[in-house]
Amino acid sequence: LNKGCLKMTIYPQERVALFIDGSNLYAAAKALGFDIDYKRLLEMFSKDGHLVRALYYTALIEDQEYSPIRPLVDWLDYNGYTMVTKPTKEFTDAAGRRKIKGNMDIELAIDLMEMAEHLDHAVIFSGDGDFRRLVEAVQRKGLRVTVVSTVRSQPPMVADELRRQADNFIELDDLRATIGRKSSGHDNVGDGQHPHIQDDQDDQDDFDEFGDAPGSSRDVDEEMEIA
Repeated sequence: LNKGCLKMTIYPQERVALFIDGSNLYAAAKALGFDIDYKRLLEMFSKDGHLVRALYYTALIEDQEYSPIRPLVDWLDYNGYTMVTKPTKEFTDAAGRRKIKGNMDIELAIDLMEMAEHLDHAVIFSGDGDFRRLVEAVQRKGLRVTVVSTVRSQPPMVADELRRQADNFIELDDLRATIGRKSSGHDNVGDGQHPHIQDDQDDQDDFDEFGDAPGSSRDVDEEMEIA
């Protein structure tokens, strides 16, 4: 990637795969105040090296008439991304509050470990410190690992131990001009502007908020809080 702001090199012969923690990337971009254009993101990483796979991980609430993330999931599935999803789990805590859990860390870790022998470079879109041990493990297999997240949000979205372990760190805010959604007067599925379930930045796996497309509103009848 020949861009001065990026501290990463992808060599022409490298086999590259993207591992996108959907809720974590969404939360990081939201904290920085911009929307991800997933079409431009894929184009960016397809220009250099050999892009083997772009995997997007997210949990889905399946018992709702309308899922705010479904339009994004469908668009990504038809436009070059491999979707890895699972149903969320709902429970009520001791205080009677409804909570929804949907952590995708295990799925991402297993896929990366299984694909490691077929890759040269893994790009992880997440700041989750739990991935530090995973990064170390695949580095021992010969992979270079780049982490994409941000230190410019308050608080920073990337764990210091993950940033230190990675071979390269890309500040998400530096990609704003490259993969940020260009503003328009209407929602555009191809631009990747879609509602998203937001996970909390402290890596709890409870969802407390639904992102809405600009100009729309959606009320959540039951309270969903982070433990």
